[in-house]
Amino acid sequence: MRLVLLGAPGAGKGTQAALLKEREACVHVSTGDILRKNLGERTPLGLEAKKFMDQGVLVPDDLVLKMVSSRLLEPDAAEGFLLDGFPRTVPQAEFLESFLTEHHAKLDAVLLFSIADEALVRRLSNRRTCRSCGGIFNLLTMGGAAGAKCPSCGGELHQRDDDQEAVIRNRLKVFHEQTEPLIAWYRDRGLLSEIDAASAPETIYAGVKAALNRHAAP
Repeated sequence: MRLVLLGAPGAGKGTQAALLKEREACVHVSTGDILRKNLGERTPLGLEAKKFMDQGVLVPDDLVLKMVSSRLLEPDAAEGFLLDGFPRTVPQAEFLESFLTEHHAKLDAVLLFSIADEALVRRLSNRRTCRSCGGIFNLLTMGGAAGAKCPSCGGELHQRDDDQEAVIRNRLKVFHEQTEPLIAWYRDRGLLSEIDAASAPETIYAGVKAALNRHAAP
């Protein structure tokens, strides 16, 4: 199974990717995770990418394409993968299509997670990351407590630079301008299924499964 998860920042792609990885044994390929790993290790790629991520703009294609193509050539992705955060532009989608064709493969489905912008701003601006264990939590589900500690390890929770409201709104602007054209691009290829991302994770996952069953039908 080869899937692309498409949606604005904070639409829940990561949560659904984790469920698919656990329940369907999918190989989860997240450009965000790879970039953050490079940031943590202060690699040249990570330092270059940080300039763009801190501004809430897309990392340039040349950096992203090198990273993704290298990851998809690893043995664990040979039989399938779940792409989260890529492609984000039509040129990236064209690259992916050519890459898969070259390796005698193709996408099975593209899942679009839809949710209103203001709901995303509220969701993301309340997101916090634990400095100790790296866990990600949301103040909305923790009672909005100021000075809340990590419920897993008791560590300090902090707000990432890209979860500041001004950066979030810019990220959404970039999504609408540069990523939304992918919706029509994949719809024209018969690969797109739209899922309401404003519901609870398990309800969203039921929509994901229904969409996958539709695409798997002969």
